[in-house]
Amino acid sequence: MSTLLHKEQTPGNIRVAVICVSTTRKLAEDKSGAWIKKQTQREGHEVVIHQVVTDDVAAIRDLVLHVIDKINPDVVIMTGGTGISPKDVTIEAIQPLFEKELTAFGPLFAQLSFEEIDSAAILSRATAGIMKQTLIFCMPGSINACKLACNNLIFPELGHLLKHIKE
Repeated sequence: MSTLLHKEQTPGNIRVAVICVSTTRKLAEDKSGAWIKKQTQREGHEVVIHQVVTDDVAAIRDLVLHVIDKINPDVVIMTGGTGISPKDVTIEAIQPLFEKELTAFGPLFAQLSFEEIDSAAILSRATAGIMKQTLIFCMPGSINACKLACNNLIFPELGHLLKHIKE
């Protein structure tokens, strides 16, 4: 079946959870998450939760597991904590939970980032995967990074990805 045909047969109402990982920002200051929330709604999808969690492996895991088990989104979009400083632990918290990893997401994001920010793109450890039939995307917390990932990678393929996961 062609990609175009697959995209025509994608789920209609997609439930999205937005999680910001930050020790310094509160929900009211989460510009990236607010943009993702607004863009998600513009795309015709439903935002089921928008929350901030501190940079702590246990706290991140606990929140993501709670959201997936109790709120049941189709997608979790996470911002922040993907860098290389000691406090950046989103990847360490989430990647071990993946049943399958979308191994192309990180390199594609890095390539797009390189085109915008040059060699500083090497600092990002963006990743994506699947857990319990839920897509999880982890990307940097900057609004430019979120726009880049959402507009170029996530939203164009969201329905297509979910169609395959739910088969």
